[in-house]
Amino acid sequence: MIDRYGPIEKVLLYIGAGAFLLFILMPFIEAGLVSLKPLSHLFSRPYNFFPENASFDAYIDMWQSVPLLGRYIVNGLFIALVQTALALLLIVPASYALARFEFPGHGLVLGGFLAVSMFSGAVLLIPLYRLMRTFGILNTYWAMIIPGTAFLLPTGIWLLRTYMLRIPRELEEAAWVDGAGRFYIFRRVVLPLAMPGVVVVALTAFITSFAQQFIFALTFNSKSELMPLSVGLFSFFGRQEVVWNELMAASITGISPVLVMFIFLQRYLVAGMTAGAVKQ
Repeated sequence: MIDRYGPIEKVLLYIGAGAFLLFILMPFIEAGLVSLKPLSHLFSRPYNFFPENASFDAYIDMWQSVPLLGRYIVNGLFIALVQTALALLLIVPASYALARFEFPGHGLVLGGFLAVSMFSGAVLLIPLYRLMRTFGILNTYWAMIIPGTAFLLPTGIWLLRTYMLRIPRELEEAAWVDGAGRFYIFRRVVLPLAMPGVVVVALTAFITSFAQQFIFALTFNSKSELMPLSVGLFSFFGRQEVVWNELMAASITGISPVLVMFIFLQRYLVAGMTAGAVKQ
């Protein structure tokens, strides 16, 4: 393989990539350092980027400061998992249908999904609130799960449909000639081949759901025991001060399960995103 880049170009590429990575990670690095500092040192002048008296006291004290913190973390993970599962139950068959069947209004349906994905959840809060009240599910998990799931569908369908278009139709036609039914072909032929794409959609949906629970939880729920982490973090905001070190410690603790899951599943994510990029 011919190396297209010279030594100077490689150095510049590494410097640029390193600077971009540092820019992305800097908020997380600062959050981790703040969580290790005593609260009295956070507003010292001059500001010390690296903590002088680092300790993990904030990671211990946060559980006493906010007794429901563990419940908030579990709620956030539970809501994200249920939303992801429900979204996949709808995304997978819908993506297959839109990838394989031509019907009147096919392009209009795809355009509709794309248009819906451009709307923010804040635009629909009032009609959604009235719907939740009509169905009597305010102050329940479902009030947060149902609208969150709906907003996961358009992007998921577009992603998985694109992946399913790469699966050769000849495989389905061969199974059809052998007497297999449509559902059997979908379950035994298409779905196993589309599994890398399904994993990509599942991870994307889970991370999106976990990150975007705030607005629906704050609007459709008033029970503290049902709140996810994004809303529960407001408990660290007091009338006189904000306990920044415990707030950062709670934030890092809350996103740690998602980060660990992403680290262990990233190879499936990369495999799913690159599958089909090169013709065999």
